[in-house]
Amino acid sequence: MKMKVKVKYIVLNLLWVSVFSPIFIYTYVVGTFFDPSFSRLDFLDDVAAFTLSGDTSHLHVVPLETSTALKKPVGVVYSDHSANSFPNEMTEHKSTRVLSAASEERQPLLNNPITRAYESQLLAIRLEEQHTLPPGKIEQKEHSVNKSDQMTEAADAQVRRLKDLLIRAKVYISLPAIKSNSRLTRELRLRIKELSRAIGDAAKDTDLPKSAFEKLKAMEQSLEKGKQIQDNCGASIKRLRAMLHSTEDQLRVHKKKTTFLAQLTAKTLPKGLHCLPLRLTTEYYTLNSSQQNFLDEDKLEDPRLYHYALFSDNILAAAVVVNSTISHVKHPSKHVFHIVTDRLSYAAMRMWFLCNSPGKVTIQVQNIEEFTWLNSSYSPVLKQLGSPSIRDYYFRARRSNSVSNLKYRNPKYLSILNHLRFYLPEIFPKLNKVLFLDDDVVVQKDLSDLWSLDLKGNVNGAVETCGESFHRFDRYLNFSHPLISKNFDPHACGWAYGMNIFDLVEWRRQNITEVYHRWQKLNHDRQLWKLGTLPPGLITFWKRIHPLNRSWHVLGLGYNPNVNQREIERAAVIHYNGNLKPWLEIGIPKYRNYWAKYVDYDSVYLRDCNINP
Repeated sequence: MKMKVKVKYIVLNLLWVSVFSPIFIYTYVVGTFFDPSFSRLDFLDDVAAFTLSGDTSHLHVVPLETSTALKKPVGVVYSDHSANSFPNEMTEHKSTRVLSAASEERQPLLNNPITRAYESQLLAIRLEEQHTLPPGKIEQKEHSVNKSDQMTEAADAQVRRLKDLLIRAKVYISLPAIKSNSRLTRELRLRIKELSRAIGDAAKDTDLPKSAFEKLKAMEQSLEKGKQIQDNCGASIKRLRAMLHSTEDQLRVHKKKTTFLAQLTAKTLPKGLHCLPLRLTTEYYTLNSSQQNFLDEDKLEDPRLYHYALFSDNILAAAVVVNSTISHVKHPSKHVFHIVTDRLSYAAMRMWFLCNSPGKVTIQVQNIEEFTWLNSSYSPVLKQLGSPSIRDYYFRARRSNSVSNLKYRNPKYLSILNHLRFYLPEIFPKLNKVLFLDDDVVVQKDLSDLWSLDLKGNVNGAVETCGESFHRFDRYLNFSHPLISKNFDPHACGWAYGMNIFDLVEWRRQNITEVYHRWQKLNHDRQLWKLGTLPPGLITFWKRIHPLNRSWHVLGLGYNPNVNQREIERAAVIHYNGNLKPWLEIGIPKYRNYWAKYVDYDSVYLRDCNINP
């Protein structure tokens, strides 16, 4: 009897395991899977916890899955629906397909109900994760699923999110439907204050305080209340568009003011640089006549030496040019500096170089008033600069609000010092070659090789600047005028003034000064080009330029904060062309030291005038 009962028990167990159990599990799984109120993760937990008593290794009806038998899907193609619509997607096999790289050995397993249900659960979980990700991250998630190091969000993602919430709150608070709700209006204003304090000056997420996340959540809740009240999207769009136009108008006004103030600052002489010439002039006139002279004046007309031309009324700038140049030369006694300045700066310039003698280098300081040959009857530009129309162009108050041509209306163009570069043969009648330097350059290497350079019949050795579009002819000359369009190429490469080697023998032979005068007379009404020295220089030396290697002269340190660092370090001469001069407070800080290291800040004159690094 006991034996029969035991056999009956074994038979029932076998029926349960082989017949009823799969039916029960399949019914349970499918019912659970299609029940939207049931958590999909519950099924996996139940399967993991399901066990049978006794040794059941020989009772498995479904073959065990191994890592080689079942491979991971390569990708999932699905329609753009929420996770809740997934049962419908399963019935519509055309809208959801599983792309698999599994071998044919896997196919028998796919027919098994438990395997199908298990994979369906994995697919559902995968879809749910993708729907909870931000839209831009779904594709990234697909490609990085097998990688251990996930891509991190931008360092300022939370900061930008907080700022976006601030903008939304400000828009909401201005809408009529929100304004009528005083309680919500007060709440939004409070949230705006809290969030503004939390953001502060933060530029990255790490700068945010710990309370920022709480403020973010509170703001989102308040905005959700506002969203329920304000259902007129059109009003919000109009308000945002009005804010955008208003901001753009304000930006234009601020840009105009910034341009004007930058030009004004560039034209203004700092207090220290105003004090310095006054202090030096006073000292100069206390010297006796024998102390007011320089040594080695016999070298001034020796064509075998290296001669530099520097025209400036800025004492500190001229000192830097001289100091930086002589600090790199091998034989200082062979170098001669010819400095020409105006009447007001003449005594101060002489006093500076008498007190700060640059060693064996020869210095000459001349007053432009001593050039009696340079008068309005000889120089057309001198006649034009003294005309009432030019004075009116610069000094009439009603024209001062025009920003478009501010850079052309800089008073420096009224100074004949700026135009002396076209009279080099007259200033140095006995010299064969002269190296012209602007007063806003710094010399970083020995320039002696330039005098032995073969210019191949050209007059001017210069670095071309056609690497940038605004340094071509059409940006400086008026090609709508027939005289310009007929004689010049608008796409021709420009070149840089500021460091130029001039062959004065060729200059005289080709009568370059007369070419300059002819074009200046044609431009009496400023229709060919605006005032300045580069446009007439492009015309005067047209097809007379010998291009130098770019490493001789690097431009842009007075306006471009992104000049290549390697180019600066390799350059023989760096040029602070532009308004952001290194001696002004608006100068670009990272370039200032290249200039400042050649200033003797221990000089008693600089200390007296409070000129500091």
